[in-house]
Amino acid sequence: MPNHLLTLLLGVTISFSSYSQADSVYILGLQECVDIALKNNTTVKRSLLQSENAKINYNQARASQLPSLNVGGSYGYNWGRSIDPTTNQFVAQEINFTGMNGSASMVVFNWFSLVNTVKQNSILLQSSQYDAEKARNDISLNIATFYLNVIFNKELVETAEYQLENSQKQLDRTKKLVQSGSLPRTNELELISQVASNEVNLITAQNNLNLALLNLKQGMMMPSTQKIDIIIPEMEIGTGSESLAPVEEVYNDALNNMPEIKSAELQVKGAEYGIEVARSGFTPTLSLNAGFSTNYSDAFGDRFIEDPNGGGSYVTNPGLQTASGESIQVFQPAGDYEEYGFGDQFRDNLSKQASLNLSIPIFNNLRNSSAVQRQKIALQQAEINVVEQQNFLRQTVESAHNDAVAASKAYSARQKQLEALEETYRSIENQYNLGAANFTEYQVASNNLFGAKSDLVRAKYDFIFKTKILDFYQGKDLSF
Repeated sequence: MPNHLLTLLLGVTISFSSYSQADSVYILGLQECVDIALKNNTTVKRSLLQSENAKINYNQARASQLPSLNVGGSYGYNWGRSIDPTTNQFVAQEINFTGMNGSASMVVFNWFSLVNTVKQNSILLQSSQYDAEKARNDISLNIATFYLNVIFNKELVETAEYQLENSQKQLDRTKKLVQSGSLPRTNELELISQVASNEVNLITAQNNLNLALLNLKQGMMMPSTQKIDIIIPEMEIGTGSESLAPVEEVYNDALNNMPEIKSAELQVKGAEYGIEVARSGFTPTLSLNAGFSTNYSDAFGDRFIEDPNGGGSYVTNPGLQTASGESIQVFQPAGDYEEYGFGDQFRDNLSKQASLNLSIPIFNNLRNSSAVQRQKIALQQAEINVVEQQNFLRQTVESAHNDAVAASKAYSARQKQLEALEETYRSIENQYNLGAANFTEYQVASNNLFGAKSDLVRAKYDFIFKTKILDFYQGKDLSF
């Protein structure tokens, strides 16, 4: 599944970053913020490691279908009475010996246990990849929230600056009128108080912006001392709640797009294969085995070679006697001794073996039965998890849709409120300049206008973000 959230983020703003040598401030687009967060976040790193571990398990399961091959060797030194490994006879001398062996084995048939294990691990690998994607989505969505919050607070700062600028202009004009005697000194003092109040509002807005930037840096796991600023994209506002897709349509799209749903569904399939793997414990296993071994001993360093032309003689063997005590003569063939080297002994002592083994389980202390029961429980748990994920997704989508509808209505209402308060402010301001309205009326109109502008900015970005959340669940390619 394509990463729809990253597509959303690319649509929010053009990917761009730059570094200012003069003031050492990083200017970041939203995509750069997301990339930095994904690179640094430990949750994402952990999910990627879990996916790598699942990949290792899958590769191991595939390799289990191949034959195993092992070779080994030994070297030893015996003294005193011991057994010559090449002749199996007792000797009483120092012996240097060495040997080599090898073995190979392969499961020919075990009722598809290996095949089902491979399929199960393949599904679990895919599930872990979806889990990693969800972790990336969660972090990306979190960064998007921080990013839009910075934009929101930037506009609030601009609104506070505009309000302070207007108050300052009004104060400058009033000072001139007071100096000319057209207005009383109290009007000037009241405006000085208003300017001070607006300065406090600007300081508060700037502090909130700094906090929003700090939250963004913390989300990216950047040091708080690093100075950053963000790119503000051009954003278009939708026409209203009528442009939102029906909640059931959003939910159905989310079922097909969200990685957590796909991961949960794959866990069910993995548990089904797990039952088949466990059931194979009741079935016979047929395996093929082969091996070899050979050795060398310096106790058998020479060997007797018979003369190919024949010949020989009878000699008395003092170790052999008849019952009456007479010596027995044995035939000693003609020939001579020659060196029996390392290569010759290894070749002559080589032993090979191959076997076909059948193992039929009869009773294994209920281990196989318990394994099947555990896998059935795991399947039920996986099925419950799917239902839980679907229910949680439905609740999330329904809440997001309801929030988007409410945000749309709030944004429309704030627009109308601002239009009315702007007209009221202009009227009160004209009356105040003409002396027909007092300062209290002017101050109330000014504060109401400032509050309405702040509320509109808040409603604007609340509506933008919540509509984009719905678009994210639908898997759309988005742009502002």
